[in-house]
Amino acid sequence: MSQNYLSHVAFILDGNKRWAKNKKFNKIQGYKKGFENIKKIVEFSINKKISNLTMFTLSSENLERTSVKILYEIIDKNFESFFDELINTKKIKINIFGSRNNIPNKIVKIFEKAEKLSYKNSVLNLNLAFNYGFKNEIVEVLKEFKKKISSINLNNSSEIEQLFYLQSKNDPEILIRTGGHKRLSNFIMYNLTYTELFFTDTLWPDFTTSEFENIIEKYFKIKRNYGL
Repeated sequence: MSQNYLSHVAFILDGNKRWAKNKKFNKIQGYKKGFENIKKIVEFSINKKISNLTMFTLSSENLERTSVKILYEIIDKNFESFFDELINTKKIKINIFGSRNNIPNKIVKIFEKAEKLSYKNSVLNLNLAFNYGFKNEIVEVLKEFKKKISSINLNNSSEIEQLFYLQSKNDPEILIRTGGHKRLSNFIMYNLTYTELFFTDTLWPDFTTSEFENIIEKYFKIKRNYGL
């Protein structure tokens, strides 16, 4: 019987725009379908007793792309209802991490409202990386370290870990990247030291709970080793 424990799954959500192009839909429809799929995966994860989901929604490297304006539009028009269902119905705690520089103020306010309203929820922690890049995170960690250097115990790794964006009791046991690319794309590298990596050609809007279940089954068959 597997001794593997599963509490935290990370996703790189890749393929929304390609899905829309393949279906001859516009990009807005692709992003909307992608957000709908987040809700399905959240509900499935709750049923599987997974307590943390961490999803890469927008990299800092992609911030200047023209399609980001479309993403902002969708967030502005749809995210309050999107968050409302997750927060009030499913009792999800929302944490959005990454730089909030260069993001429209109205988008930042939507994020802050979701975090404030869900602060006491505990069914599942949904961590959304938005305008995030690990190299940028390291720069921010070093800035904070410089400010707090006199008070940080360098022999206590937990104090240093508190400087990083993603605060979770356990690092992800599984990372799933949809969309066919086999790379980590500058995503939470500090937290993926012993994470099992799964890559699928399925575009994110087409990623199903059945495929998720299959990956979980494969994970539980892995004999996990720590170290070399």
